[in-house]
Amino acid sequence: MAEVLTTFDPAEGLTSDEAIASFMAEAFASEDAGYIAHALGVVARAKGMTQIANETGLSREQLYRSFSDKGNPTLKTTIAVMKALGIELTARPAHALAGPSREG
Repeated sequence: MAEVLTTFDPAEGLTSDEAIASFMAEAFASEDAGYIAHALGVVARAKGMTQIANETGLSREQLYRSFSDKGNPTLKTTIAVMKALGIELTARPAHALAGPSREG
């Protein structure tokens, strides 16, 4: 008897703001623009693409296309979607991530 496998959809597990924040933090840590865009698309699907489209003023089709495997969302689209998702984009000095200084 063969095993039946189902497709895993990470959007199904993103049921809280904490889960979404953790998922996106991992995506940003990858520093891979394509993966970050993909992750935003997954979160948008988890929240509901129609809701995100209404909040951003973008069409669902445009959102699906922008965040598809071959998509390349503009910064304007990315920021609009992040705002609708309640995700904040911040900046800090890179050396802040390096840990304590070894000078001395």
